[in-house]
Amino acid sequence: MRRSPLHRSRHSLFVCMLSWMAFNLAAVLMALLLGGCSSGKPAAATTKEQAPEAPAVQKVKLFKVVPVAWPKTVRTQGSLMADESSVVGAKVAGRVADIPIEFGDHINANDVLARMDTADLELKVAQAEAAHAQVCAVIGLKPQDNLETVKKENSPIVRQEKASLAEAKGSLARVLKLEREDAATLAQIEAAQAEVDIAEARYQASFNAVEEKLATIRVRRAELSLAKQQLEDSTVHAPFAGLVHQRHVAPGSFVTVGQPIATLVRINPIRFRGQIPERMALNLTVGQAVEIQLENEDRPRRSTVKRISPALDEETRSLAFEADFSNDDGKMRAGLFATGEVIIQEDAQVVAIPSAAITEFAGVERVWKVVDGEAREVLIRSGHKRDGLTEILSGLQANDQIVIEAKTLKAGKVEAI
Repeated sequence: MRRSPLHRSRHSLFVCMLSWMAFNLAAVLMALLLGGCSSGKPAAATTKEQAPEAPAVQKVKLFKVVPVAWPKTVRTQGSLMADESSVVGAKVAGRVADIPIEFGDHINANDVLARMDTADLELKVAQAEAAHAQVCAVIGLKPQDNLETVKKENSPIVRQEKASLAEAKGSLARVLKLEREDAATLAQIEAAQAEVDIAEARYQASFNAVEEKLATIRVRRAELSLAKQQLEDSTVHAPFAGLVHQRHVAPGSFVTVGQPIATLVRINPIRFRGQIPERMALNLTVGQAVEIQLENEDRPRRSTVKRISPALDEETRSLAFEADFSNDDGKMRAGLFATGEVIIQEDAQVVAIPSAAITEFAGVERVWKVVDGEAREVLIRSGHKRDGLTEILSGLQANDQIVIEAKTLKAGKVEAI
């Protein structure tokens, strides 16, 4: 169907009117939008809604870093050792009659550890006493006489030879008297003189015989003392006060000389033998304080260095030392492992802070340091810990201020409580 020219003209006019109206509507909307943005009060409200809030000031506890007394120490570890340890053996051979001790018993010095059968030893004592009395009787002495006061000329042997000498001299005198009267021959005179010489020699020899008998008496007395000593040694005594670590024999056992009877240990005082590294060996001296810590004990025990090894261990490159500790309660036992410290310098000072102020993550240690009222994290390197404090090797200096209990702290302004 074909449209007339008049109809097409009206359609074009309608389209143009719609376009003009749409343009005017857009212009009005744009004007309204621009007018709202340029007005005073609505713009201020919009700015206030979009601006970020200022961060709040955090309240914290501050700690001022100052040098504190911190004795310079060297770590050590070692074991406890008995002050004395002895394997007590038998001094005489024989059969064990009695063992009055048991494992773990506490004994005093000279307490009986074992008794031997003494029948054979008692017979040896009786035999030695008889031999001693026999030799004493030869020279007229009693077993209890003092040999230093014996007068040899009063002994029977000497008196007998002295009498023989006097008789020989008397015979010689009579022969000489007869010779002056021409009643004795020269042979008689010579025979009488020979008798005198012989008697003189026997008299001098009698003194030697007495000295020999005195020497024999001394031998018999020594044998008697030895027999009595063996009888006494048949009872084994404790050489010192301590504890029975082990009993080696039982009643009825036959033991030889030197065979172990019991092992004794003394653990009061008790020794701690520790080691320190070679680099600190020159700083170790006798008299320095030592503190050791035993497992399951709350407090360390304190003593001083008593002995130092003259040489380093070539394998471990460490220097050994010993310290004595009182063990009145008997809780410390030989063989226990202990760790401790040797105080090299008692009056040393270091920078230390409360351990609660340090945070650690992946092996890195940090603290919150306050500078000009703002908290910032700094890296530190710590050392030993003691009594809630931690030694600071690097990262902080004296008079720095740090935050305590800073687990939830953030960087920014802080205010001290």
